[in-house]
Parts: sequence; C-alpha cells; structure tokens
Amino acid sequence: MADWEIRPAQVADVETIVELRAVVMRPDLERLGRFDPHRVRQRFRDAFVPAHAWVIEVGGAFAGSVALRPAEDCRWLEHFFLAPHLQGSGIGTAVLNHLLDRCDRDDVVVRLNVLRGSAAQRLYERLGFTVESEDPVDVFMVRGTPDRRGTPD
Repeated sequence: MADWEIRPAQVADVETIVELRAVVMRPDLERLGRFDPHRVRQRFRDAFVPAHAWVIEVGGAFAGSVALRPAEDCRWLEHFFLAPHLQGSGIGTAVLNHLLDRCDRDDVVVRLNVLRGSAAQRLYERLGFTVESEDPVDVFMVRGTPDRRGTPD
C-alpha cells in the first residue's frame, strides 16, 4: 500500500473533488439510470462543507476525499471518493479505519448511504456497518458504538 495522508479540505478543493466524484460515481449512477453530468457535480457543490471534510493525498498528490458530518445523534460518513487507480489498494480501508477509530474514541454512531449495488457496500460491511434501510437508489447503513456492535470479525 502506498503512503497516504489526509489533510483538512479547503474551499479551493471543491472542483477537484467534484471531478473525481463524477468519475467515481458514474458507473453506478448509469447502472441505476440516474447519471446526469451536471447534477452529479452540482449536488456535491451544494453539500460541500470543508470544515467536516478531508482530502486524501498519496505521494503528495490528490487521491480522494472523505467527510464526517456531525448530526444530532451520529456522524454521517459522506463524500468518500478514491481515485479509481487506487481502489482496492488498501488505502480506502486505512483511511476509513483512521476516521472510524476517532468515532469509536468519541463513542459516536456513524451512518452512511451507498448506491444500491455499489462495490463500496462490501467495504463498509467489512468495517462493521450493517444495513439499516433501503430505497430504490440508496442503501442506508449504520455502525454502532463499540459497546453496541460487539467484536468485529
């Protein structure tokens, strides 16, 4: 696995992340009949809050993004995108473990939604997320606090 690091996101990162989002999400959105090149970009621009986001760098170069948005009873894991050539390399698992360890220390539930049929769902399941509900497009998942989820395999 390549060396990686995360740094706080900045407003100036938005367009770089927007373009990666469009590339990463396109196959799943096309499979679901929902890809719109403008919408996939604008939805991110409208929701991006740099204060809750990080940029993933590998070898000092942009490689992806991830966010943990605070909510009343949990944190929402959002905007997790990793460059296609780095997917499957272990970097995504390492980044998520790093962030989930923080949530465990804070005794915080983590929620996310993933597109139905996305390969990313398997990663989330390996990290202790379980399906909470589904709709025709999204699968909503939750990862309880350590005392509520038992010992992961």
